[in-house]
This record gives sequence, structure tokens and C-alpha cells, in this order.
Amino acid sequence: QVQLVESGGGLVQARGSLRLSCAASGRILSTYYMGWFRQAPGKDREFVAGIIWGGGSPWYADSVKGRFTISKDNAKIAVYLQMNSLKPEDTAVYYCAAGRTYYYSTDGATYDYWGQGTQVTVSS
Repeated sequence: QVQLVESGGGLVQARGSLRLSCAASGRILSTYYMGWFRQAPGKDREFVAGIIWGGGSPWYADSVKGRFTISKDNAKIAVYLQMNSLKPEDTAVYYCAAGRTYYYSTDGATYDYWGQGTQVTVSS
């Protein structure tokens, strides 16, 4: 089993920055991949960014490319999402997820473990 706990959400003004953290515990293998997703009120969950524990290039949704950066710390077993140049449309609950089978997936259905989410609110 894998447990994921997000933190770092909050209220920020437009053009500001936030850094989300996801602490992982349990049986995490280097072959696992991690993703950040978000869900705004009344909207479907959408993929934001992904990264593989064992290495390789991360992948991003077009809407966040150039503004968000996903990274990991293998020693701390943590994944981060640095969010810069935030916009009001980035407001959502952000979720950390872990998957085992489909590398470079942007489909939430291919992720096996989920955190509880952290709220990010960007004011205009």
C-alpha cells in the first residue's frame, strides 16, 4: 500500500507562487510514477504534471507548461509542484497520485493511489 499526503496549498494573489508537497509512504518502487491533478468546482479532474521515480523527463498539461515544475526528492520520498505566475483559473483542489503501469499517463484512471488533496485559491 502507498499513502500520499499533500500540503502547501493556500490563498495567493494572481502572478504569485506556491509550492505543493506530496509526502509518500509505503512501498514505493523506482518504477512508479507520480502525478499532480486538480479539480475545480463544477469541473472534471484534470492532469497537471507527472514524473517517474526512477528518472526521465517529466510531462505537463499544456495549460501549465512554462509556469509549473514538478520535482522529486528520492531521499525524502516526496514530490513537489512549484507553481509560478498563478492565475485565477488555477484555483482548484490539487491531488497527488501514484501509478504503477502506464508511464506518461495523463488519465487519472491509470493512477492507483491518491492523496486527500490541498486547496489552492488564486485571487485576481
